[in-house]
Amino acid sequence: MSKSLLTHLLVPVATEEDARATCAALEPYLEDVERVTAVHVIEKAAGAMDKAPLGKRQEDAAEFIAVVDSELGDRVSVDTRTVYGTDVADALFDAATDAKADAVAIRARGGSRIVQLLAGDTTSKLVTDPVVPVVSLPHRDE
Repeated sequence: MSKSLLTHLLVPVATEEDARATCAALEPYLEDVERVTAVHVIEKAAGAMDKAPLGKRQEDAAEFIAVVDSELGDRVSVDTRTVYGTDVADALFDAATDAKADAVAIRARGGSRIVQLLAGDTTSKLVTDPVVPVVSLPHRDE
């Protein structure tokens, strides 16, 4: 019996809406997936003021990643983690390594070039210098 290459996926989620859309995009591929580790990265501002109080950001993170457990938990084993970092891509790869995930499964969020430039293009960072395989999930019609 052969084992699928990608049985354990690390799935980053940024918001509740992103979590739902990512779960919908991942749903057709769950047959070979045994485990999903859902991660939200709380981006730290390296010496500058953070975007919001930490407690509020932790509460939001818990809500976002709980969506993954709610959406997928009846089909695969789901772990959830909140991690912290100044670079989201690095934090995701660290989380994937810690969780021993086979790959990071992302759903690119789009945005214009200028938005990507100003906000930092995490997707580009994830695919240009990956530590583990990165799988890009297709957008499903919403």
